[in-house]
Amino acid sequence: MMIRDHLRKPPWLRKTIPTGPGVNKINGILQKTGLHTVCQEARCPNRVECYTRAAATFLIMGPHCSRTCTFCAVTAALPHPLNPAEPSLVAAAIKEMNLSFAVITSVTRDDLPDGGAAHFASVIKAVRDLFRDIGPAIKVEALIPDFQGNEAALEAIIEAGPTVLNHNLETISRLYDRVRPGADYDRSLKLLHQTRQKAPQQVTKSGIMVGLGESFPEILELFGHLREAGCDILTVGQYLQPSKDHHPVVRFVHPDEFRDYETEARRLGFKAVSAGPYVRSSYQAGELYRRALSPDPLGQGS
Repeated sequence: MMIRDHLRKPPWLRKTIPTGPGVNKINGILQKTGLHTVCQEARCPNRVECYTRAAATFLIMGPHCSRTCTFCAVTAALPHPLNPAEPSLVAAAIKEMNLSFAVITSVTRDDLPDGGAAHFASVIKAVRDLFRDIGPAIKVEALIPDFQGNEAALEAIIEAGPTVLNHNLETISRLYDRVRPGADYDRSLKLLHQTRQKAPQQVTKSGIMVGLGESFPEILELFGHLREAGCDILTVGQYLQPSKDHHPVVRFVHPDEFRDYETEARRLGFKAVSAGPYVRSSYQAGELYRRALSPDPLGQGS
């Protein structure tokens, strides 16, 4: 696909950036521990807002990804060796941030036999163990890669006991070759389906981007595939091109269309849906999880 001229952002994407003491606190903790967040590495437009609310999505297994997805700002390069201290560092940072709902994700590590699943599981367990010793149990959302379809790797994550198991489909099947080289649409759906089979009570979640060149009917078809796989929670957000070298934004989706996406997704039976221009997979994840437990048709929104 040819790189198009950069589209001018419409009025609904002109975001006011909040500030507050929480930003410096989170940055200080990250600098002290050497930990990474997807907020920084993926240049998330919500990062200042989330830091202000003492929320962050930890990015484990290093800042370099073994894949070259054309939508993602995370650096594609030879990944770093795993840090054996990372599980305890993440647990301690979550404690210092005083989080009650933590989101942990990772780069894709195709260089590792299990895709890093054992390490990911160790991080989840370290967080749970620390909070088990000091007070109320913490809720952990694990936003995982596909582990190249390794079923044992998925089982290791499930056994670690995340509150929410999240795996993003990202886009429609037709665009995978251009947007997610190295990934496979059916493999990602299978991961979610296997999770439902292996752990029927496990809350599952997925997220997609729009504005990459998909059509409305193709998005509805994707929604149906996710529901067939047993997915409980859905996020839908606008794709924003990280640089001129990434996949171009084909169009900016109007907020009215996001409301239509939400209506259709709820009609299909998702327990909670968040759809809007600045919605991201882990944005307000705790609130979305609470909606999934007690769905309120009047209380959902983007």
